[in-house]
Amino acid sequence: MNKVVVNADEALQDIRDGSVLMLGGFGLCGIPENCITALVKKGVKDLTCISNNAGVDDFGLGLLLKTRQIRKMMSSYVGENAEFERQLLAGELEVDLIPQGTLATRIQMAGMGIPAFFTPAGYGTEIAEGKEVREFNGKPHLMELALHADYAIVKAWKGDTLGNLVFRKTTRNFSTSMARAGNITIAEVEHLVQPGELDPDQIHVPGIYVHRIFQGSNYEKRIERRTVKI
Repeated sequence: MNKVVVNADEALQDIRDGSVLMLGGFGLCGIPENCITALVKKGVKDLTCISNNAGVDDFGLGLLLKTRQIRKMMSSYVGENAEFERQLLAGELEVDLIPQGTLATRIQMAGMGIPAFFTPAGYGTEIAEGKEVREFNGKPHLMELALHADYAIVKAWKGDTLGNLVFRKTTRNFSTSMARAGNITIAEVEHLVQPGELDPDQIHVPGIYVHRIFQGSNYEKRIERRTVKI
């Protein structure tokens, strides 16, 4: 099976309006920049986007929010995006705020084939509304469902043509779990190599989980804040 595609446009060709997407990254670290740009260009709308963050106003998922292509965000932290705040307060964007550990675990469970789990996080808050509660060791826990997606879109440092992925340092964040939880997983990589060039002991996501892969370009690799000593 040939998993290599030319670019993001080809990788995303069958994504349609209303799709559920997982997008890897933490803040602006390790996000699939090329794929996000291609989604803006493609113009698909009514998307449900699952991501720890919602980008910033002019970068990352903020680009899709600006063009009003996202119908629903499922995230943990969204405080860096003014347009997100405006759409939320105006009732223009559906938002499901999820505790960060719960979000990560829901994605992990999907990749492992486990349909649900119990966690104490969120009990006694709005997050608990409508959820089953059970007591374990004298402490109430909420039942949370595994979180699946039509497409998981991630960015890795290196990948081979078989789809094996290597992430660099903290860029693996949510991406290694998301790559296992999508019906179709798309990976953009900084360096695309031939099979055998990656050390098997360093592979973070085996190629069996990856359906399409391409070498990206022109990465900005922004950081959210830069602090210097004055």
